[in-house]
Amino acid sequence: MSTSLRFQFHALACLTALAVGPGAHAALFEDDEARRAILDLRQRVERQNEVIQQTQRSLLEQQNQFEAVRAEIARLRGEKEQLSQELRMQQDASKAANLAVQERLRKFEPIQVKADGVEFLAEPAEIKAYDMALAVFRQGDFVNASLFFGDFVRHYPSSGYTASALFWLGNAQYANRDYKESIRNFSALLAKSPDHPRAAETMLSIANCQLELKDLKAARKSLEDVMKIYPQSEAASAARERLAKLK
Repeated sequence: MSTSLRFQFHALACLTALAVGPGAHAALFEDDEARRAILDLRQRVERQNEVIQQTQRSLLEQQNQFEAVRAEIARLRGEKEQLSQELRMQQDASKAANLAVQERLRKFEPIQVKADGVEFLAEPAEIKAYDMALAVFRQGDFVNASLFFGDFVRHYPSSGYTASALFWLGNAQYANRDYKESIRNFSALLAKSPDHPRAAETMLSIANCQLELKDLKAARKSLEDVMKIYPQSEAASAARERLAKLK
């Protein structure tokens, strides 16, 4: 552009500025301020929107995490309930097994019993064997009673029932008229338990067997021993009466 042309353009700009005047210049300034204020406000709104969106995303993420935690808690509760149920089942099974074991052990453990006034411990098997033999005797089946009591004495020689078993065995044999075997088992009772509650009666029974065998000398001796050894017993009174008859 030539110097003359630039001069003309500058002059035209000056004339235009003069024509617009100070009022128009002020209006242009106010429009710029408004536009800047609008732009600033828009920027603040956009920043606030970003903050809100970020907050919403954070809340949504926290909500998702909360749902995940709640789902995990529900799963753990379910597992806990299942484990608790399994534990209860195991405890019930263990308790039932222990009861079964205890029940089986009770079948073999000795228990406190009493026979002819004497208390002692006895195993269930020997209790059953003794009770069965005594029941057979009370039925009047003296043959089988002899067999059962004989088996008992052989199987349980150290039992607390043995003395009583010998007494009933001797009585069963007496009823079967097997007097010699009866005397043998009665004598075994006295040798084993001279202080047994049935000892005086046993000695009197020996005398009865000897009388059946016509052994009067031995019978007299046995009757005298009853009165001497067990003077306060009912057997001693019976022995005195029988001895008087022998004289």
